[in-house]
Amino acid sequence: MPVISIFSAFYCNGDEVATKVSERLGHGILSEDDIIRDASQRYNVPVEKLKRAMHGPPSVFGKFTHEKERNIAYLRSSLAGLLQGDDLVLRGFTLHLIPAAVPHVLKVCLVAGVDYRVQTAMQGGAASEKEVRKAVAREDTARAEWTRYLFELGPWDSSLYDLVIPMDKTTVADAVDLICENAAKPVVQRGEEAERAIRDFMLASQVNIVLARKGHDVGVTSENGKVTIIINKYVVRLENLERELTALASAVEGVQSVTTRVGPKFHQPGIYLNLDAEMPSKILLVDDEKEFVHTLSERLQSRNLSPAIAYNGEEALSIIESDEPEVVVLDLQMPGIHGIEVLRRVKKGHPMTEVIILTGHGSEKEREAADELGAFAYLRKPVDIKVLSDTMKEAYQKQRQAKAESEDGGNADD
Repeated sequence: MPVISIFSAFYCNGDEVATKVSERLGHGILSEDDIIRDASQRYNVPVEKLKRAMHGPPSVFGKFTHEKERNIAYLRSSLAGLLQGDDLVLRGFTLHLIPAAVPHVLKVCLVAGVDYRVQTAMQGGAASEKEVRKAVAREDTARAEWTRYLFELGPWDSSLYDLVIPMDKTTVADAVDLICENAAKPVVQRGEEAERAIRDFMLASQVNIVLARKGHDVGVTSENGKVTIIINKYVVRLENLERELTALASAVEGVQSVTTRVGPKFHQPGIYLNLDAEMPSKILLVDDEKEFVHTLSERLQSRNLSPAIAYNGEEALSIIESDEPEVVVLDLQMPGIHGIEVLRRVKKGHPMTEVIILTGHGSEKEREAADELGAFAYLRKPVDIKVLSDTMKEAYQKQRQAKAESEDGGNADD
């Protein structure tokens, strides 16, 4: 029997359809949360970070850290491993990670107009119509962002599915009948071709993890152990990048050969950044002097660093709460929350984040307060860019060591 994957619009009876298909065919149900938990356990990544890779807003540090790509690579690998089991009904966003080359997956999309979905929600005793419409719009946006990220297509595009079922024109019972009828067709039955495709999916996902961990955002496919890497971002020294990618991929067990090629978006302007293990990848600059902080950012970018910027304490704390940086470069004299208070809150809520004070108006008393609160360094404007980058490097080394000791301590307790 094939694997049945069901992706549905919000309030389209997706759970009910999946449950009834599962009962009819005797399949187990594998939810998005199941796959996330598996990936979290396999790769020691917090569940919330994996969820954010699919549902959350893009990280302000994402273009440098490639955290989203890395976490999606982990999800792909877990999904590839779970697909080796038989008789499954998949639910959720992760089913879009299954390559089209895997033939025994019947991909189903349940859709309906907004008015139908609002009525369905209201019949179920949901909140007010206004709140339901907001929820539907929010969920539709999340689905659109996900499929555009993966395919540059809308979430209901028929090319992504074998069946698109309009639930405002179909009963749940009829939808279940249609899915089960198609699941019985020979073209989606599991055979040797499917087994090979799953092995290729697993190998490609392993290569993808290795490359993503090194900061490479590329596409990876595999056919009988022959790996192809697709480069979709412009890079000046293409040959150097191809050599590095080939060397990394060739070291993965099971890879027989590696071919690299440029994809359709290669010639679009872009920046291809690789991670420097000695420097922080999540840097936040906090300063209300916009001209100064933009100049500082540009000078750091010339050193292959890609900082995010906040113009006041409130904005900085919001960024830190949602996407914890490794190193913060913080001004003291700002409107609103004073830099010393920002430092206090950062070290209280995120003790492993290192904070470098960079100020032009600080007093000796403020310096003493910063030291007591755990600031890594206290620098004065104007600052030599080499001094700042060296200080950031030292702060990052301290942060990494503290994190490693914390993880070792946690493992020892286990």
